[in-house]
Amino acid sequence: MSQQLRVAQALRSARQSPPEPREAAWRKADRRWGWFFVGPQLLGMATFVVLPFVVSLVLAFASWDGLTNLEWVGLANFADQLTDPLLLRSIINTLLLALVTVPIGLGLATVIAVALDQLRSRALYLVLFFAPVVTSSVAVAMIWQQLFRADGALSAALSRIFRIAPPDWLGDPRLALLAVCIVTIWGSLGLNVVIILAGLQNVPSTVVEAARLDGAGPVTMFLRIRMPLLSPVLFYSSVVAFISSLQTFDTVFLLTADAGPDNATRTIVYHIYDLGFGRFEFGPSSAAAVILLVLTLVITAAQFAVQKKLVHYEEAA
Repeated sequence: MSQQLRVAQALRSARQSPPEPREAAWRKADRRWGWFFVGPQLLGMATFVVLPFVVSLVLAFASWDGLTNLEWVGLANFADQLTDPLLLRSIINTLLLALVTVPIGLGLATVIAVALDQLRSRALYLVLFFAPVVTSSVAVAMIWQQLFRADGALSAALSRIFRIAPPDWLGDPRLALLAVCIVTIWGSLGLNVVIILAGLQNVPSTVVEAARLDGAGPVTMFLRIRMPLLSPVLFYSSVVAFISSLQTFDTVFLLTADAGPDNATRTIVYHIYDLGFGRFEFGPSSAAAVILLVLTLVITAAQFAVQKKLVHYEEAA
């Protein structure tokens, strides 16, 4: 009988699931420290990114001036903005700004990066090119305002070289947006140079040496070897630069007066700022922000669609 009892107990114990292993104390401590370090970043993102996005999305369907009661208007804000000539002018200016600054900026950065890649000591040049990236926007605007004056150094130099009247960059509607493009290219050039130079240094030396042994010259080496291998870096830089161009605000705000003359430098973000904090029309301002979000997503999706044919990723062996 005792033997049968022991067999029954053994069967019951076999049917029972094994006890779950207890979590080690050091894992619990690591998890607590992880949340401790990640918590401030998550809190900041929730406060300054997620919450404003949700509020802006709600206000896009409402009418509110910051003081009176909020009134729901549905899609009226979007209908008004899509027929607003100022928004259309802002979109055109922003797209022109992006189409000028992105290819020219990346082209200049590529040429400079290739030249720096040939040098043994390039630290000083990198510091000089990267200095505008970390310089205050206010200081940059003040310097370029003096350069763009009708009697400034840039206008005087162009007047002497081409024997023309000194151009009034910030007072001429035909030149004001070009002035913003020049400052934008100058300000982002250093970052693009550093990124592209890092991509050039990651090109496998074995591929370069094989091409040289086959008799490839500098131009063929660059177009057939370096550019295809550099295309992922250029694609990344173009996406970031295009999104940054669509968000241009500080240069326009600091360099020109009221995005003038004649709204020649009015960008989408400045339009959003003017509606929200100039006229206190937070509903239309939020609707314009949503339109900018959709425009950014569409352009980025188009870039990713095109990159399938233009970008060459190195296949793993």
